[in-house]
Parts: sequence; C-alpha cells; structure tokens
Amino acid sequence: MRKLAIPLVLLMCACSQPKPFDPASVADATPSQITRVEPLSWWTGMKTELQLMVQGPGIGSAKVRVEGGSGVTVSGVQKADSPNFAFVDVQVAPQAQPGTYYLVFTREDGSEFKYPYLLRERVKGSADRESFTTADMVYLIMPDRFASASDKDDTAWPGGKYDDGSAMEWTVPETPDKVDRKDAVARHGGDIQGMIDHLDYIADLGATAIWCTPLLLDNQPRESYHGYACADYYHIDPRFGDNALYKTFVDESHKHGLKVIMDIVTNHCGTAHWWMEEAPFKDWYHVNEPYMQMNALFSVYMDPHASVRDRERQESGWFVPSMPDMNLDNPVVLKYFQQWAIWWIEYAGLDGLRVDTYPYNEPEPMSKWCKAVLEEYPNMNIVGECWDMNIPQVAYWQKDNPNKNGFNSNLPSIMDFPLQQAMLRALNEDQVNWDEGMTRIYTVLAQDFAYQDLSHMLTFFANHDHARTGDVLGQDPERMKLALALLATIRGIPQLYYGDEMMFLERKDVPSHDGAKRIDFPGGWEGDATNLFTAQGRASAPELYASAAELHDYARTLFRWRKGCKAVQEGETLHFLSRKNVGAANITDNTYSFFRYTADDAVFVYINNTAEPRTLDWNHYREFVSGPVKGRDVLTGEEITLQDGLSILPKSALIVEFNHQNTK
Repeated sequence: MRKLAIPLVLLMCACSQPKPFDPASVADATPSQITRVEPLSWWTGMKTELQLMVQGPGIGSAKVRVEGGSGVTVSGVQKADSPNFAFVDVQVAPQAQPGTYYLVFTREDGSEFKYPYLLRERVKGSADRESFTTADMVYLIMPDRFASASDKDDTAWPGGKYDDGSAMEWTVPETPDKVDRKDAVARHGGDIQGMIDHLDYIADLGATAIWCTPLLLDNQPRESYHGYACADYYHIDPRFGDNALYKTFVDESHKHGLKVIMDIVTNHCGTAHWWMEEAPFKDWYHVNEPYMQMNALFSVYMDPHASVRDRERQESGWFVPSMPDMNLDNPVVLKYFQQWAIWWIEYAGLDGLRVDTYPYNEPEPMSKWCKAVLEEYPNMNIVGECWDMNIPQVAYWQKDNPNKNGFNSNLPSIMDFPLQQAMLRALNEDQVNWDEGMTRIYTVLAQDFAYQDLSHMLTFFANHDHARTGDVLGQDPERMKLALALLATIRGIPQLYYGDEMMFLERKDVPSHDGAKRIDFPGGWEGDATNLFTAQGRASAPELYASAAELHDYARTLFRWRKGCKAVQEGETLHFLSRKNVGAANITDNTYSFFRYTADDAVFVYINNTAEPRTLDWNHYREFVSGPVKGRDVLTGEEITLQDGLSILPKSALIVEFNHQNTK
C-alpha cells in the first residue's frame, strides 16, 4: 500500500490544537478571590456588547480568558484606578450557545481560578416586545406602603442567590432600617408578594400597567422605604423579596393583563452602596470638597446665557447629602448603567422604564443611555421625570425635539408637570378671573405645539412626590371626580397614584412631609380593621373614607371604559372655552369642554367646575357637529341626546361617546 505523505505543517497544527476545557482542572473562585461579577448573567443574541465588572482583591493585575465553549471570548481588559477591579470586555458571537462558561483568571504567580458565568437563551421575540402607550392606564404603587404578605414586624425574604446557575451566593446585608408603621418615615413592611396578592384589584380598576417605585436594595439607616438611594443595582431589597420573586411579580402581572414599568435611578446612588467603600475609578461619582448641592437649575442646558459654573453645579452637585451623584461622563460608568437597564428588562421581562430625576443627569451621556436601550428594544417606552413647569423646557427633553442647540435626548416620553399643576389649580378655583379656573387647562393644552409627540406624554394629577390630591382639593369628592374625569379623557398616557381612586388623605397624626403623604393602603396589612380592597370594607369604612366606594366605582367605570375607547386613546383634540361678561370684564365661566375624536368615533367631555348647573349651548360646537347627537353617557351607561338645553349638574363631568361619521 502506498504511504500517504502528510505535510509536516499539518502534523504540527494537529498537535497544537487546544484541548477542551476541563472545569475540574481549575479551582473554583472563592469569595476572597472574586467578590462580585456584574451583570450577573447575560444572553445569546443580544446587540449590546458585554462588559463585566469584576471585583476582587488585586484582580486588576490578573489575566482573564473565557473557557467552556466556542463563540465567547475576551476581547480586552480595562484596568480601573483601584487594583481590586477589572472591566472585562466579552464578545458573544452569534453562534454562541447558551450555557455555563468560565472566566479563568491567571495571577502573576501563575495560579488560576475560575468563576462560572451563565449565558441564557434569549426569549424569542424579546427585542420586539411592546411597551406602554396611550392605550394604557398606569397605576403607581409605593411598595412599602401598599400591602404586606407577612404579619412579621421585620419582614426579610430569604433571598440570597446571585442568579440561576452562578456559583456564588449574595450575602444579604444587615438592614438597619426596621419596620415601624407608626413612624411615617420608617419602613412599613409592604412587599412584592403583597402586590402579587392584589393584582386582581388593580386589574379590576381598569389599570393596564403598573409602575412601582424602586424595589432595589436601599440600605440607608433611615428613610430607606422609598428606594431612591440604591445600595445594589442588581438585587431586590430582601425586605421586599428577591430577584426571582420580582420576576414572578412581572409574570403574574402579565397574566392579569398588566404591563410592568421599572423605576430606575441613574443620577445617584445611596451612601450605603457597596462601592462607596471603594470605587473602581476616582471619578466613578462626583467628589466635591467641600460638599456641593445641585442647584435644580434645569434651564442651564438650553439657556444661551448660562455660565459654566451653573451647569457644572447642576450636573455634579449631589441631590442630597445621602445620595452621591454618579459621573456618567466616565464611559465605564455609562456602560455599567446601560447594561444594568437592559439586564433587568431581559431578566424580568419588563415592559417599560421610568427614569427618576432625569435632568439632573449629564444630558449627552443620558442620550447615549437611551439610545443603547432603544437599540436593544426599539419599541421600548422610557418616561423621564423632567419636573419643570415651563413648557418649552419640558419639551426640550423629548426625543427628536427640534432643539436650537441640536441636542437630542433620545428619551421617548416625558411627564407632563405643567398640566398636572394646571389641573389642580383649576379645580380649586371657584371665583375666577379671565386666566384662572379651567382656563388654566385650556392654556396648557393650547401649547401642545411645543411638544414633539403628544402620544408620549405621561399625564397625572399626583405621584409619590406630591401632596395627596384629596387634601389639595379640600377633601371634596366632587372635585376629585372632576380630576378623575380629566385624567381619563385628556390626551396622553394617564397615571393614577395608588389610593387616589378613593381619595386617600395624608396622615394627620404626624407632621406633614413625604412620609405622611405616602400612606398605607388600608387592608394591606394583617389585622387592619378597614379593608379597602374589598367592597364590604369600603362600604363600612370610617368617616375618613366615607366616599371611598363611590369614588372607586367612578374611577373604575372611567378606566374600564377607556380601555376600549380609541377616540380617547388615539384621537385628536378640539377644545372650547366659554366666557361671560361681568360688567366691563370678560372672564371664564369656569367650564371646559372638548372633543376627542378619530375618523369614526368621538367623545364629548364637559367639565362644569361651578357650584351651579350649566345649560348646554350645543350650537357652540357647530364646527364639529350639526344638530342634536345621540350617544351613550359613559358614567351612567344610558342613551343621551346632546342638544340645546341639556343640563349639567354643578361640579360634575358629562362624558358622552358617539359615532360622528354622519354628524357634520
């Protein structure tokens, strides 16, 4: 037989092929070698490039590679200022398979240890997920004050696993801020399971989305209940539950027809955050000596006369002494927060994001942050808290707004604070001049030309940072109904603060402050005498909630109807303001009316914010309709004819839907 002549080069290549990685050949990392790796896990098929933050004693001097399969490689390692951090760039090729891979670290002395890292299979269609829109009503919950699934004084869920498939356990930190429901700024014990237990109530109300104030670990020694001083960006606060329970909450919400919006904070963390002991970079957060408070001067970004000093204070000053200001101008910090948001969306199956204190962040990096999230999830809605009463300055922050300085935030949605203020001020005014009362709402909506996209405006009359609407409106159920009617019918995405469907009031047994306004939902705790989650409890509530059942049913009727009304969800607006002459003065009669309409359907809304009945002058609306119109009264369900002489009761709303194809 003739011998085959095998080239020497091929023999050499065959002999030099690397052996398959044997995990048993390398020792597992110990907590003394690797303290943490973030993100906790990742997915195949992601567009976002992965950069791992690795923390461990002296880890910055170690070499690192990935073993355990093909298609996953280390493309670079960036050292930090601290020798105890390394930022590892990992490439996940399209052909990479889900499974456990190993980060193998080699010390300068040649010793090696490994850390398992999980790559999950991405859920099919994840990138194309839909988000919250004008078809939704968002129900805002402060979890610590909503409901508890435990009657223990110090609820702490056993949590503790880093993530499925990872090697190390997360040590649940000591949580010094304990439960004391008598103390308005202490924790009250609400938790994720408590929210799960009452999803049926939220869905029955007509809500289609839930926004929870932050659930991540906030470990401040005092006032940690609100969650806005994060101590760990990758773990749910153990007093609320754990990561797995949060994912269950999202899954159960979806089963109830409810989307979930996560409240996140990119501008600041809390002084109890683990990296305050040792930050990866000297400029990881803004270090100001002496301490510098931000100036809340949002105008510096669009002000042609603004000084550099004022802008620097806005960007670099701390929100409060307990909330260090993150430096998003550091590209590694920015990358960390981009991945973090994407990780939670993918891990928990989220439907949207709400960004706290948006204009306190550095604008250009936050524009890149938004862009990164939208590149991974093109349909994702992100709403920013841009708390300003100046309409052009609010509009500045919305994506694609034609700003004179060329800045584009890439932020899809903004919160409509000017309208919020106008609604409450209008509903509180009885004797009004020409620019007061319902004219305030008309005037704000008349400036809608300033906004780039009206379908991406979050409308509300209160959230967790405001006084209770019931107190603002003088504990008047009729005014409260008008507020609910406006919220359900005005353009935008309506958001209702928990308990406002029953006119919750601020606690009167403690000094007035945020904690007093963020009251417990009666019935959400074991042993509560009043249970407002049930019809029986509402009907027999104490005098404080004497109107709770009536208001609840009013809100429920409105928002359940809104779920199927395209004219309100997607329609245009045509509004009218009535005037009357008083002597030589021309003043508003404190009514406001408008149509919301599509090509086929229309809704007529008449708000009578006076103490007297008003008679409808149907001829006033002849540019939209001609002659009487038959429709359905949304609040009563009865057929009604819109025509001259129809009487509207004092302090009441008339809402009528009709087909208007043949009404012109």
